[in-house]
Amino acid sequence: MLLCDFHIHTKYSDGSLELRKVVDLFGQAGFDVIAITDHVVNGDSMIGKFAYRFRFTITEKNFNEYMENVRYESERAWNKYEMLVIPGVEISKNYLSSDKSSHILIIDIKDFIPACESYEAIFLEAKKQNAVVVACHPHHIKGEIRNTLYLWNNRNKYGKYIDAWEIANRDDVFNVVSLKKYPYIANSDFHKARHLYSWKTLLNCEKNVVSVKKCIKHNKGVAITLFRG
Repeated sequence: MLLCDFHIHTKYSDGSLELRKVVDLFGQAGFDVIAITDHVVNGDSMIGKFAYRFRFTITEKNFNEYMENVRYESERAWNKYEMLVIPGVEISKNYLSSDKSSHILIIDIKDFIPACESYEAIFLEAKKQNAVVVACHPHHIKGEIRNTLYLWNNRNKYGKYIDAWEIANRDDVFNVVSLKKYPYIANSDFHKARHLYSWKTLLNCEKNVVSVKKCIKHNKGVAITLFRG
């Protein structure tokens, strides 16, 4: 089984560590596959404007630089740790209302996708790029002032676009995902070094991008584990 984490942030958005340090942290911990998924935040809300002001978001201007550095670190990680690093983003639609807010992982992204686009446009562009679409922390999180409930509340409308739902995020488990028997993965939502110790995904597949994406989408040979090092 491949030990995986598909929800990781760096200083490119609101993470506390540089990209290289994040890669080394996971590589030294023995991970097989990770995805770097820094935020792409909507700019049409007060929260979004704050993210742009303090550079807590990937923008169209620095997206190519971000992708180049992730690809460079991917090559280094494979040579040093035999760890697969996949480029991604977390499309972050942030509003004051939890019922309007949602976050979406786009794993194996190729071209920039603005967070201000409609949900249909985002999902269709992700499919066009043959990326994996994940609804992250889709239900109530302990201790969070702002939850992201929009996708869960509108799952009948948007579920057909979503390849997997986070059944666990850091220390939270979303039983509602299992009750609906939705395809699932588990991730750390990594922002700080201590977040390494959290829920992870185990995949029974070959260690390459095509096989990993296929395993998530088909949701066969997928398990979760609480990683404690």
